[in-house]
Amino acid sequence: MKKVLFTILLFVFVLALTACGSESVDSTSGGENEEAVTLVVGASNVPHAEILEQAAPILAEKGIELEIVTFQDYVLPNTALAEKELDANYFQHIPYLESQIADHGYDFVNAGGIHIEPIGVYSQSYESLADLPEGAELIMSNSVADHGRFLSLLQTEGLITLKEGIDTTKATREDIVENPRNIEFIADIEAGLLPQVYNNDEGDAVLINTNYAIDAGLNPVEDAIALEGSESPYVNIITVRNGDETREEIQTLVEVLRSEDIQNFILKEYNNSVVPVSE
Repeated sequence: MKKVLFTILLFVFVLALTACGSESVDSTSGGENEEAVTLVVGASNVPHAEILEQAAPILAEKGIELEIVTFQDYVLPNTALAEKELDANYFQHIPYLESQIADHGYDFVNAGGIHIEPIGVYSQSYESLADLPEGAELIMSNSVADHGRFLSLLQTEGLITLKEGIDTTKATREDIVENPRNIEFIADIEAGLLPQVYNNDEGDAVLINTNYAIDAGLNPVEDAIALEGSESPYVNIITVRNGDETREEIQTLVEVLRSEDIQNFILKEYNNSVVPVSE
């Protein structure tokens, strides 16, 4: 009988120790060992992913683990966001987002502007737009959303004139009313292939988005024969699904990307080829 009683008491004692151990583990699981919130953001390689990499350690200090997914085109980042493979993407400007919403019905919103990438004109043969010959071939992206931006730059540079009163962000080649040098516009090339077109010395000049130019080793400030001004309305933004702009992690992401540390990195790293914005 004493042996049975001793066995029962021993069993109860072991259970009590196990319970205490479980309480100890549970008490720490909500503290220092608590897992960080993971934020998955899609981005173009340059400069977007590089900027996000600089922001990652700052976000980690705030309990947000940043996972960066890179893309080589302008279509898949929005597809992935719509399919909830991403929490946000960082690659596009506002007019492009608006055109994507119109074309595909995406329920996306702008969570905050981060920087501007002035687009440029590049040429292997000519040092300025004024040097372009009669009937010159000017190659640009097949992305219609970018055409207004390209044409607006050329109008600012005095190469063409667009219809009066037109919204230049939506301008197309059909909106050109004056083209004194009879420039031929070729717009059947994927944006990511334009640096290769330039390197192959195709056409007389090539309009290249800054992110692709930098990724290909070009310096927009030094290599472009014409460069868009920093007053451009084409701000690159953090894009999210409607409603997610109020998520604390998304708001923290935007705040960090607009912080002085990240803005200084952008200015120094890209030598004014990429211009940060604060609101």
